[in-house]
Amino acid sequence: MGKAIKILIIEDEMVIAANISLQLSELGYEVIGILPRGEEALSHIKIDQPDIILLDIRLKGELDGIETAHEIQKQYNIPIIYLTANADEAHFNRAKETHPYAFISKPFKKLDLQRAIELTADRIELKKSSENGNGNGNSNGNGNETVANGNTTDFILNDRIFVRHNEKMLKIDIKDIYYIEADRNYCRIFSQGREYLLVMTLKDIDEKLPQNHFLRIHRSYIINLSQIDEVAGTHVVISKKAIPMSKAMRAELLKRLQTI
Repeated sequence: MGKAIKILIIEDEMVIAANISLQLSELGYEVIGILPRGEEALSHIKIDQPDIILLDIRLKGELDGIETAHEIQKQYNIPIIYLTANADEAHFNRAKETHPYAFISKPFKKLDLQRAIELTADRIELKKSSENGNGNGNSNGNGNETVANGNTTDFILNDRIFVRHNEKMLKIDIKDIYYIEADRNYCRIFSQGREYLLVMTLKDIDEKLPQNHFLRIHRSYIINLSQIDEVAGTHVVISKKAIPMSKAMRAELLKRLQTI
């Protein structure tokens, strides 16, 4: 096993910060500091640079979390995961400009924290491999696929999904998604006119998608119920694509279609 990933926690609620630190330590990560203010964090990073930063959006002090992120990014390229108890549109849009790797909403489960850290760590390794000439790039050459190497878990909202691509956040409207296909540890989202490749398992994305719109009808496929053109005995048709359906899910699909 390689060297433990170093994580800096910037959080002004010390009870929450201590709990996060304990959970991270149990997961095998090295917490190099717990700081309540953005100004203190900037000084700390000069001495001991972390691999990942967990940053509360609403810090007290001269700098809030988003301003702290901007200051950090002027000098360093350190992945940032935001902690937030408030996901209102204004803060979300401000935070997007700093290109975070994830959002974790408070209160959060240990599994949410673990997944966000693991996916961020995977992206760090992916980026290193790409820089060393071992990466696969951002396109498969057909001009229609966007590779979004990142954790979109906390960017899945009721009516849209945000995915990271080339240091920007791209919006996918939920209503435009046709279906999602598993591709090993990745997912392919097929929507109107474009295909997106996410570094995320189908199981993970299924747990976060709004259940009133989507249904996993096969171990390799999640479909948008409102996009179905035809339901057959063993498959459904969406945008001329025949998508296999397990026997166990056919009854559930028909039941769900009656409630749309």
